[in-house]
Amino acid sequence: MSLTVEEQGLIAPVERAPILARTLEWASINSGTGNLEGLAAMAGYLADAFAQLPGEVRLVDAAPVEKVDGRGQLHEVGHGRHLVLSVRPAAERRVILTGHMDTVYSREHPFQTCAWLDGDTLNGPGTADMKGGLSLMLAGLAAYEQDAPTLGYDVLINSDEETGSLSSAALIAQMAQGKLAALTYEPALPDGSMARARPGSGNYSAVVKGRSAHAGRNPQDGRNALVAASDLAMRLAAGVREGLSINPARIEGGAPNNTVPDLAILHFNLRPRTPALAEIAGALIDEAVAAVSAAHEVQIHLHGHVSRPPKPITPRTEALFGLVSQAATDLGQPMRWQDTGGVCDGNNIAACGVPVLDTMGALGGSIHSAQEFMIASSLDARARLTALVMHRLDRYGVPPA
Repeated sequence: MSLTVEEQGLIAPVERAPILARTLEWASINSGTGNLEGLAAMAGYLADAFAQLPGEVRLVDAAPVEKVDGRGQLHEVGHGRHLVLSVRPAAERRVILTGHMDTVYSREHPFQTCAWLDGDTLNGPGTADMKGGLSLMLAGLAAYEQDAPTLGYDVLINSDEETGSLSSAALIAQMAQGKLAALTYEPALPDGSMARARPGSGNYSAVVKGRSAHAGRNPQDGRNALVAASDLAMRLAAGVREGLSINPARIEGGAPNNTVPDLAILHFNLRPRTPALAEIAGALIDEAVAAVSAAHEVQIHLHGHVSRPPKPITPRTEALFGLVSQAATDLGQPMRWQDTGGVCDGNNIAACGVPVLDTMGALGGSIHSAQEFMIASSLDARARLTALVMHRLDRYGVPPA
């Protein structure tokens, strides 16, 4: 297949300069997940920008989320509002496009400004992940809207993707239902490679409660929560196997040197490649908790779950990639598809039975670090890809699996 005259006219108006200018403006706003003021400002900019598309823009309050603090207590964590745009909501066939406005860089982080590394490589916070992706998504949709479109779609831009989308998970699931396909604007690799299968991910906190005692006079009467938490970490780490990683990441708590500590909190992450391995991981955690509780005579309260289900590749996903890959090839942007260890909102969407391609954003790399970079020439290229993919989904739908 090659571009038709109609398709050539569709992508012709897409220009890099306005997409880049918008990306630079948005990257100048610190919207770390915990910076509620910055997220509110970012949501305002996004609402104004996406209002150029037909349909209703609204900001949705975040769902309540609780987190274990350093004392082992649950407390509510605030999150920014999520942006939703619904276009042609009565359309019989609908697509969902998703992205996130938050970044991993807090208000206090030293990485706050952009700098050009060369004529095409921009170093800046959130440029690739994913303010460039949001900007090009908008440009692609604006181009698509010039072509008498009939396909309906929802845009969801959440404020908490970088910390697991806990305050937006229900909204994602609600909006994904019944969709023909999903496009998510995580960054692609610098060579244009797209993410294929992804593992699941779960974050946990195990609150270990022991018994304090004097470390010199009667240590035998104490029950050392720190030692128990360390034992739990070792048992969990020993459960690593092919397709399942378990990372004990941090232990909080303890006591003065002359006191047997009665509180420790183990924080850990696990990543199962398949639903079956997620079940195995759950059983492994239960067994380790029971064994440590008995061996050390402590109480362990577990908080957390697998919030990102594993994302396997289905025949429908293969068919969607075929459509996107052909469109990219026709635009002179041949792409590869490879499995990855990362997770994103594409995991949540796939769990709803919707085929999703979740690296439709700008090309870039070194994300989540002060070396993050975005390739500027990918902005207009990927905007054209979005417009063409939406056009072909409108005209032909997802090919049969």
